[in-house]
Amino acid sequence: MKMDGIFYLTDEHNNRKFVQIDLEKYGQIWEDFYDGLLSETTKGEETYPLAEIVEALEKDGNLKKYV
Repeated sequence: MKMDGIFYLTDEHNNRKFVQIDLEKYGQIWEDFYDGLLSETTKGEETYPLAEIVEALEKDGNLKKYV
């Protein structure tokens, strides 16, 4: 199936390797897709409560520097 504004780049065996997306046409959808990709890359990483981060910044005197 071919979609207007979506182009696949293939290797020497015609296997799809990359995709090009017309951002003028699909820019809003791309942003949502990209956000999903970013969240997948951090899956399983340790997280910290915001209050704990604020407390550490205050303790080190860096809160005003970063806020």
